[in-house]
Amino acid sequence: MSSRASQALARPFTLGSAELPNRIVMAPMTRTMSPGGIPGEDVAAYYARRAAAGTGLIITEGTFVDHASAGMSSRIPRFHGEEQLAGWARVVKDVHAAGGKIMPQLWHVGIQRPAGSGPFKDAPVVGPSGIGMDGAPGAGSPLTLSDIDDLINAFAEAAWAAERIGFDGIELHGAHGYLIDQFLWERTNKRTDAYGGNHVERTKFATDIVKAVRERVSPDFPVVLRFSQWKAHNYDAKLATDPDELAEILAPLSDAGVDAFHASGRRYWEPEFPESGSELNIAGWTKKLTGKPVITVGSVGLDAQFEPETLGTKGASVESIERLLERFEREEFDLVAVGRALLADPEWSAKVLDDRQHELVPFAKDALNTLH
Repeated sequence: MSSRASQALARPFTLGSAELPNRIVMAPMTRTMSPGGIPGEDVAAYYARRAAAGTGLIITEGTFVDHASAGMSSRIPRFHGEEQLAGWARVVKDVHAAGGKIMPQLWHVGIQRPAGSGPFKDAPVVGPSGIGMDGAPGAGSPLTLSDIDDLINAFAEAAWAAERIGFDGIELHGAHGYLIDQFLWERTNKRTDAYGGNHVERTKFATDIVKAVRERVSPDFPVVLRFSQWKAHNYDAKLATDPDELAEILAPLSDAGVDAFHASGRRYWEPEFPESGSELNIAGWTKKLTGKPVITVGSVGLDAQFEPETLGTKGASVESIERLLERFEREEFDLVAVGRALLADPEWSAKVLDDRQHELVPFAKDALNTLH
């Protein structure tokens, strides 16, 4: 007799041309284990091991698009260059051989890049308005319209390369205060041209990227957008203060060609707009408002969430996923992304689907830097 978990999570799901074997997704998690920006055999083994243990869809760690200011470390993988793409092709091959599907997360950090950091130390720090995450001016250089055109093309070129080397779709990182999110957020986007304005007008950078990607890839090649209300150092930040505003922000993104939203909440069980009287989290609201497939994420399988100031010093214990299954059964979202729990235990998916949750491994403080 199948378990409650397998009834909810083992069902296949179709996302464009990607036939996912189940509803479990590996969330993107930066590991700085790719010297020279090249994902090596160890990276391929890391992802393939989790695919072999039943994780239906892998979303890779963030990987930098072809723009000198995109990144802040030479050990974070890049998604341009012959050696880098050859490394990613090996990752795809191994994940597919293990029975999984895989998408790269395409990334530009914007004003969160420390000046002088790699991989291109002389590159300037850039953002929508030269305003920092704290709202203070003087954080890098505002992007010109020509710069923006180059960036849009860099994302589109990366998406084209992803399809060419065999990935099953792509995810655009539009969350957590990175570049795309910096355009969406009022505090960091004070532009007075077409890329600024009110909460709807500030979606133009993201929608232009989505449209450019759609022009470069096949019609059924899945395009996922990850977004969040909260930022890396501001957990109370909001793009939308109520469901109506969220609907107005998501509509142009959906219309531009987003196939699925990866709605990042810090705790999946917390309601996004409690004053509305609804228990829906950010993913639940996203599905309700757009009708598009949605991935939920946020401390799945753990009893605590990480804070940047405690990274590497604290772990988390295993938590029951019964609350998650209840939301699945109500069809609030379609897929669930698992982060630290899947780092700690590469067989997390198999154990959950086989009703072996008593065998799950707690998240340890050094899990980010090991292959498991």
